[in-house]
Amino acid sequence: MVDLADPAFQANPHPAYAAWRRTGPVRRTRLPSGLTAWLVTRYDDGRRALADPRLSKQSGFSVGSSTAANRPAGPAAILSRHMLAADPPDHTRLRRLVSAAFTVRRIESLRPRIEEITRELLDALEGRERADLIDAFAFPLPIQVICELLGVPADDRDEFRDWSNVIVAGSQSGDRLEPAIRAMVAYIAALIAERRSSPGPDLLSGLIQVRDSEDRLTEEELSSMVFLLLIAGHETTVNLIGNGTSLLLRDREQWDRLRAEPALLPTAIEEFLRYEGPVETSTFRVATEDLEIGGTRIRAGEPVVIVLLSANRDEDRFPDADVLRLDRAQNPHLAFGHGIHYCLGAPLARLEAQIAFTQLMDRHPGLRLAVPAEDLRWRPGLLLRGLHELPVLL
Repeated sequence: MVDLADPAFQANPHPAYAAWRRTGPVRRTRLPSGLTAWLVTRYDDGRRALADPRLSKQSGFSVGSSTAANRPAGPAAILSRHMLAADPPDHTRLRRLVSAAFTVRRIESLRPRIEEITRELLDALEGRERADLIDAFAFPLPIQVICELLGVPADDRDEFRDWSNVIVAGSQSGDRLEPAIRAMVAYIAALIAERRSSPGPDLLSGLIQVRDSEDRLTEEELSSMVFLLLIAGHETTVNLIGNGTSLLLRDREQWDRLRAEPALLPTAIEEFLRYEGPVETSTFRVATEDLEIGGTRIRAGEPVVIVLLSANRDEDRFPDADVLRLDRAQNPHLAFGHGIHYCLGAPLARLEAQIAFTQLMDRHPGLRLAVPAEDLRWRPGLLLRGLHELPVLL
């Protein structure tokens, strides 16, 4: 049996997923948390499951939760009232309220500032021979963008990063998880109180104003939504930039081709998302009735997890699925999900990635890995797929 918490598995889960797609594409597996869930590993099964209303997001799986019986109590509950953990009609209402503040115009207006932040980060690398590209570039870019978008003080980002790493790793964080959740809850509560007394043009002030209108967010929904936007608003982009850069540096021909053909960048980013996406699995769903997925019977009350990383390598959907093709034209990957829970922040992640890769390749055309590729370490946990560090020679 494969140990999903084994660092060797987490370093390279693709062979195991490939075997499962062939021999048991829907299988009951013990997760690192101790919970047993059905893992869905094929593309077609996963895509249908992501949009199946019989698989509920509102049946008790949330931050810090390890059972499906009830929603968690205490601090974890405050971080579990966002739209990603809700079904219609609650999801419909929450997404509509957040979308009212998280507009396409607001995102596009960030382009000049994202370009400026990117230049400043690359300026700070000038004269250095070596750097950790995660710590010096891939992390500070999206965290500064989302902090400015929400109105969060940038000085708090390192502390926030520590909490985020612990919460995302979940049960593998051990006794650090509960204190991190409590610290995050307290931080968000203070932030909301400050913004309520001194509103500005930021997204958080906009969410508070939505809450104060006739159709409003409750206090817990507001806190939970801020948590979701802070975590999801930077974690996926950190991993998209880090994973994508590492893929290019493992194969210099790919790096050189993308530099020579910058028009390929949009399709290259989609291929990074497919090939080594920033999100490994979906969040939990629970069957509300007996159903079948891929010919396998799922009983009511049983948890289901769609393995996005595996679905995106499914040979039945993607020719040469294990080959990184920067010009892959047909690429309906599931990296941002599918259905009503499709990632609201996908346009922001793509915008940040396009700016980051453009400037990085322009400023550091000779970028190299500073360690053998096999020495790169992956962060623990099944939810996100990202590197601890990316040591590079500038």
